[in-house]
Amino acid sequence: MLLPILSIIAGLALLVWSAERFIAGASSTARFLGMPPLLIGMLVVGFGTSAPEVFVSVLSASQGNPAVALGNAYGSNITNIALILGLTAIIHPIAFNSKVLRMELPILTGVTLLSAWLLHDGELQRLDAQILLGLTVLLVAWSHWQGMRDGKDSLAGDVRHELEERGMGLGKSIGWLLVGLVLLIVSSRMLVWGAVDIATRLGVSDLLIGLTIVAIGTSLPELAASILATRRGEHDIAVGNVIGSNLFNTVGVVGLVGVIRPFEVGREVFSRDIMLMLGLTLSLFVIGYAWRGPGKGRVNRIEGGLLLCVYIAYNFMLIRSAIQ
Repeated sequence: MLLPILSIIAGLALLVWSAERFIAGASSTARFLGMPPLLIGMLVVGFGTSAPEVFVSVLSASQGNPAVALGNAYGSNITNIALILGLTAIIHPIAFNSKVLRMELPILTGVTLLSAWLLHDGELQRLDAQILLGLTVLLVAWSHWQGMRDGKDSLAGDVRHELEERGMGLGKSIGWLLVGLVLLIVSSRMLVWGAVDIATRLGVSDLLIGLTIVAIGTSLPELAASILATRRGEHDIAVGNVIGSNLFNTVGVVGLVGVIRPFEVGREVFSRDIMLMLGLTLSLFVIGYAWRGPGKGRVNRIEGGLLLCVYIAYNFMLIRSAIQ
């Protein structure tokens, strides 16, 4: 049991470090290629923070453990909203200033509803996965159009400031991009092997391991980035990390898993995990968009505390079900 535990710990540490290097290298490389700051914030940073989920989920599905992959995708979404935004808001209330992020919230709500509808029959079929991957292409195209159309959005300003502070040359940017990519693959293999081995030894489901240990581990880059961005006053990057990551997890990661290995999904995934993910997404939509009007969306400390309580209760329920 010691070796798989050490593999998980080392894999998580390396995963967080390599994801940070990968995103930094990709962001700086994109700047040298002339990509607008808003597009970097939406695609490279927002979707790039899902790199750990992508590598871990694809590896899990290709090795015959699709439940780990699906649990990782949905568990990461739950973790991103309930733990990361909740904890970040407790440390410092988060304001929603970016018009683009406020447009992405309804889109995230819509794709979450679509995902729930596709999986309500208890199967992730290849056609379901192809629909989700098609949506991924559309979202990337929409992000590109927004980035080219509205370069003066507040998210663009935050990203531009972040890139200027980083100050990487082109050679260093490409170097960190490649190093981060290689280490993401290595750390993902370590994490998946350790998680599956522990699940087998303890007699718990792969899904449960994916929803807890793996999901928390792959969400650590978002946690670190969101807390750091909020403390710097770059609230839109903090929220953009979560929304962009959840969008890509819901359509891109789950779509890749379904294309690689279609499989039957347990009923509890729909009734428990997807429903909670949908409820949290709707709550974020209400908190950040629906009731406060233009320019007034925010997550305060009380709302952050409530999100954190939901996350603790959810994990308590998962642990209780595993014991039973």
